Amino acid sequence: MHNHLSLLTCRILFITFSLLYALTGHSQLVFTSPPRESLLAGIKQYQPLASYLSKLLNQKVVYQHPKSWLYYQRDMRADKFDIIFDGPHFISWRIEQLNHTPLVKLPGKLRFIVITKKQDKHLSSLQDLVNQKLCVIAPPNLATMTIQAEYPNPVHQPKLVTAKRGGMNGVYRLFKENKCVAAVLRDQYYYKKVPESEKAKLKIIFTSKAIANQGISVSNRVSAPQQQKIIAALTRPNKAIQPI
Repeated sequence: MHNHLSLLTCRILFITFSLLYALTGHSQLVFTSPPRESLLAGIKQYQPLASYLSKLLNQKVVYQHPKSWLYYQRDMRADKFDIIFDGPHFISWRIEQLNHTPLVKLPGKLRFIVITKKQDKHLSSLQDLVNQKLCVIAPPNLATMTIQAEYPNPVHQPKLVTAKRGGMNGVYRLFKENKCVAAVLRDQYYYKKVPESEKAKLKIIFTSKAIANQGISVSNRVSAPQQQKIIAALTRPNKAIQPI
């Protein structure tokens, strides 16, 4: 009888600790964003927000930097992320497929442009870029996918020359190095970052329609009260989101 009780007690303790371990493993929330930056740059940019959210939600929020775009998409489809900051195409997919809730977005709209050199008189529209080299950020970047959508026949799409790093800076650098005849940029990057002396030698041959800016969506593991806290905190001046 004594041995039987001891065995039963051990089983109960084992089950109890197993449940506690499982609950502990899911007690933290995972915050992520696409691997547009290096690991160190990602930590510098997003860790302040993860730390702030931990205090705000009274629950540990960890920043997880994806190893690559393939890992990012795989883990997203597997619903491994709780708080995600990325583009509207990803957010809309998660709303539809994972029941995510969109909370906040950056101000303004997203528009993308295609630039070429004024001296290239034969390039005046997207149709002139069929089978030509186009500098981009590798898909599934929204800027690139927006332009690809303008070519219903994949055979007619330009040949993509992808920037390995640097985002829009990297794309524009490739363009200036004559690695391509045209480049896809965000309009704000072009108007704010490209020097006037350089813009004088360039022309815009395409401008996309405006769509919602990048934002944050959350899984159903983030409670409704926590969602309201995030909205209230991130829609007013906040040092934690300044890097973003």
